[in-house]
Amino acid sequence: MSKNVVCFGEVLWDLLPTGEKIGGAPLNVALRLNSLKVDSTIISKVGNDQYGEKLVKFLSENGQSYIIQEDKNYETGVVNVDVDTNGNASYDIRFPASWDFIEPTQVLKKKVSDADYFIYGSLVNRNEVSRKTLFELLEAANYKVLDVNLRKPHYDMATLVDLMSYADFIKLNRDELEEICNYLKGDSATSVTDMLKLVSEHTQTVHICVTLGACGVTLFYDGKFYHNTGFLVKVKDTVGAGDSFLAGYISQLIQGKRPNLALDFACALAGLVASKAGANSIVSQEEINDLLWRG
Repeated sequence: MSKNVVCFGEVLWDLLPTGEKIGGAPLNVALRLNSLKVDSTIISKVGNDQYGEKLVKFLSENGQSYIIQEDKNYETGVVNVDVDTNGNASYDIRFPASWDFIEPTQVLKKKVSDADYFIYGSLVNRNEVSRKTLFELLEAANYKVLDVNLRKPHYDMATLVDLMSYADFIKLNRDELEEICNYLKGDSATSVTDMLKLVSEHTQTVHICVTLGACGVTLFYDGKFYHNTGFLVKVKDTVGAGDSFLAGYISQLIQGKRPNLALDFACALAGLVASKAGANSIVSQEEINDLLWRG
C-alpha cells in the first residue's frame, strides 16, 4: 500500500517581479510531492474571490488533491516578493488572510489520522483560529514533520517550541536554528552540530535537518550527522527551493532510502528549483539524475 502525505497551512499568491505565482510553503511541498508521484493532499482556506477561484482551479487542473475551505470575510492570501541580485527572496505577507481562519472539522481530522505523514509549518500559527486547528490535528497525526518558516513579525517563539516538541522531523535553515538556540539560552552552542544537538535534546526530536544556503545541508538523524555540500547551479531565484528540498527528502524516506541518499536527492532537486523561476517549476527525473551523476 502506497504512503500518503497531508500538508497543512497557507495557500496564497506570490506577487513576484516576474508576475503572479501560486505559492505558500505547505502548498509548494504538496505540489512537489505530487510531481514526484507521492499521494499528497493540501488543507487550507481561500477567500470568496478571484484569487481563490483561480487557485482551486489550478489545483484541480494539476491533479492535486485538496481540502480547501472558503472564507466569506477574508481574502485569499497575497505576498509581495522581492528578489535581490543574488536571487534571494524577501517577503511582505498580508495579514489577515483567509488561511488564518482554517476551521477544524471531522473531515480534516479523519484525513490527517489516515495519513502516513503530516507536514505543517510555523507561519500558519500567526492567528489563533488556524493555530487551534493545527494543534487539534497534531493530536490525530501519525508521523509529524515541522517545516519552520520564521517570517517577522508573524511568529511567537514559545508556540514554535511547542510545535517542535510535537515533531518527529524538523526542517529549518541556519538563521532559524541560531534564533531558536538563542531563545533556548544555548549561548555555548556555536557550531551547527552543537546547535542541532541542543534542539534535539530540548524537543526530544531525533531527526532534524538544517539548510545552509550555498554551504549545503546538515542532517542529524538518530545520533549521527550527515552532510551534503550542495550542487553548483546558476541561481535564478530561491523561492520554493527549501520546500522542494523537504518534498524530495520525504519522498525518499517513503521509499525507504538511507538518510545520506535521501539527502543527496533532496539537495539536487532543490538546486534545480533554484536554477529556475518560481517555486513550482517543472523538474524532470532525468535532470535530477544528471545533477547527481555530475556531483
